[in-house]
Amino acid sequence: MSTLKRLFLILILFFPSFLAKGQLTHLDYERADSTREFSNLVYHTMISSAWIRDTNVLWYQAKTRNGREYFLVDAAKPEKKPAFDQEKVCQLLEEKTGKDFEPYDLPFRNISFNRDLTEITFVVDSVRWTLDLETYELKRGERISPDRRRGRGYWASVDNEQGRPPVVSPDSLWRAYIKEYNVYVQNTDDDTEYQLSFDGSEGEYYSSNIRWSPNSEYVAVNKIRPHTPRYVYFVESSPSDQLQPKLHKNEYLKPGDAVQIRKPSLFNVKEKRHIPVNTKPFEFQYRVSDPDWREDSRAFTFEFNQRGHQVYQVVEVDAASGECRVIIDERSETFIDYSGKRYRHDVDDGKEIIWASERDGWNHLYLFDGRTGKIKNQITKGEWVVRGVDYVNDSLRYIIFRGAGRHRGEDPYLVRYYRVNFDGSGLKELTPEEANHSASFSGDHTYFVDTYSRIDMPPRSVLRRADNGKVLLELEKADITDLLEKGWQMPEVFVAKGRDGKTDIWGNIYRPTTFDPSRSYPVIEAIYAGPHSSHVPKSFRPYSYSFSGLAELGFIIVQIDGMGTSNRSKAFHDVCWKNLKDAGFPDRILWMKAAAKKYPYMDISRVGIFGGSAGGQNAMGALLFHPDFYKAAVASVGCHDNRMDKMWWNEQWMGYPIGPHYAESSNVVNAHRLQGKLLLTVGEMDTNVDPASTLQVVNALIKAGKDFEFMIFPGQDHGSGGSYGERLKRDFFVRHLLHMETPEWNTLEKEEKHSENQ
Repeated sequence: MSTLKRLFLILILFFPSFLAKGQLTHLDYERADSTREFSNLVYHTMISSAWIRDTNVLWYQAKTRNGREYFLVDAAKPEKKPAFDQEKVCQLLEEKTGKDFEPYDLPFRNISFNRDLTEITFVVDSVRWTLDLETYELKRGERISPDRRRGRGYWASVDNEQGRPPVVSPDSLWRAYIKEYNVYVQNTDDDTEYQLSFDGSEGEYYSSNIRWSPNSEYVAVNKIRPHTPRYVYFVESSPSDQLQPKLHKNEYLKPGDAVQIRKPSLFNVKEKRHIPVNTKPFEFQYRVSDPDWREDSRAFTFEFNQRGHQVYQVVEVDAASGECRVIIDERSETFIDYSGKRYRHDVDDGKEIIWASERDGWNHLYLFDGRTGKIKNQITKGEWVVRGVDYVNDSLRYIIFRGAGRHRGEDPYLVRYYRVNFDGSGLKELTPEEANHSASFSGDHTYFVDTYSRIDMPPRSVLRRADNGKVLLELEKADITDLLEKGWQMPEVFVAKGRDGKTDIWGNIYRPTTFDPSRSYPVIEAIYAGPHSSHVPKSFRPYSYSFSGLAELGFIIVQIDGMGTSNRSKAFHDVCWKNLKDAGFPDRILWMKAAAKKYPYMDISRVGIFGGSAGGQNAMGALLFHPDFYKAAVASVGCHDNRMDKMWWNEQWMGYPIGPHYAESSNVVNAHRLQGKLLLTVGEMDTNVDPASTLQVVNALIKAGKDFEFMIFPGQDHGSGGSYGERLKRDFFVRHLLHMETPEWNTLEKEEKHSENQ
């Protein structure tokens, strides 16, 4: 054996690092980041639009090769023209402000046209301007205070409904209010005060959200038995305004906690009398809605959502007697998707009710008799779903709605628009193109703008009639020539059979611009299996922050909607019930195996997965429950134990009361099962998912002696850590799936500074 061969063998045996892994450089990452520009390479797309009030005229903003251009569309003619002379307006703004502007990059906000189209107002640099479109006189208006947006409400915090101002009756003769926890009314003429209730107390008080009957004779209000609040505490380690940490707390109900009990109550103001209402059947509640009076004051209704979400009722309370009558009684052996599919429209003051239900196994519309509570007819039916209602015309008795899945062999998640009569006749498809449609209707619902696309079809925007869907005018048709010249790869829609061997599972495949079918690529799944919706994009999108750059480093990215997610059949959705750990994994794995069989360059011996929030729970669960398939996971801000997360979301799918099935789905309880590579991240100020959920996983992994990576982001709320978190994710998958070294980030920074100093 030659000396050289001996040396090589020694190096292999004793210094395996000699077989140096390839290394990606900062230039590779910069190239990955350059995919952000893809969004700027699509032209002739509608950016924003609005119908001008009380007209059939639309204004919209489009992205063209010039920049941003504004147009007016008169639907009745139909005609499209420039909304104003942008170069002239630019010149006027420069003269008025002394600043430089670009005519096709005008920084307009809060645009509004008047009805006769002679005037437009807009905000630039926090100043409201008014432009006369006939004389082109530009007038400076008042300074607009910066938007003071309210912070996100705390999850499951409950308003105690005290302290609202008095509510004046429709006839202005009375004002009603809460005083010392009881209901009072006061005559507005002589200020004489009358106490209507006498049983209110600090422990069970009347809400100040008081509802008068239209005839001013009755008051309806909920009596509230408060719950014991739960708080989540946060230590902000690195506040910007002081050295020492800060302690914060948010009210945050969790599964199993006591809830506020609301009891509908009724008072006859004319007789100064409390009318008893039997609320016993409705006290095992998650929520009872506020009273809603009938226009003729004969009754009010409320909606009752039973704890556990298996019973949902519309209840009518007779104003004269206080008698309760259930007029819609929705029941399920699993769950009622009240947060995603509830729809109610009362016709002719409640004589009929249009109601959405999955009682036949698919989400459809029903017409109920509001007096008897019986179904008059099922308006829509079939193995497809109603995705939402946009308009109901009571007098002509028709509905415009969104539906999906009516066309066999087509992606069942693509939304189209339909029109149907109350009796189920005259079903018309208003948007026949095989695409995902999004509509904006004129005020009288005579016309609508339809923008439609697929992930593999660039968007088009057209003007249509709302009675038959006829196209009146093409507004924009996207141009992606420059995008394709940059090597952008059109995503692919892929379908394979699920765990039952019958159900189609749909997903997308994304490839890098440098894609070479002769190479072998690790596969990374971007997962979010939250049962509240379906999550795989259906509309054209040239760039995604979550994974476009990641794919560019040498991965195939996939997204899949497995069983347990929404917008398919009730049976498809029910897979998640009391079983969130399932997350559709059996379907996802079969889908990827089918894709790899068709495309051998997809190396499913190297499969990674990442997700945040519910997706964070899913990503870690992949390594706990399916380690034979998934090898590496990045789990961000995960709700790793459903007993630790917000009540409404988790009890919706996991049920009530809390049982052993919660522990069975817990990443904390199952942490000892970990195999593969795991990166956990969390923001210390996460107000959406309790950060302790991630820390409890960390604790369990340490106790189990498991190896993993962990990053906590100081001061950050719910999210994956911004650009730094994105870099961590990329580095993690590069090391563990590509088996390559990542850039020397610390050395790189020093080298750049040294270079700048030379």
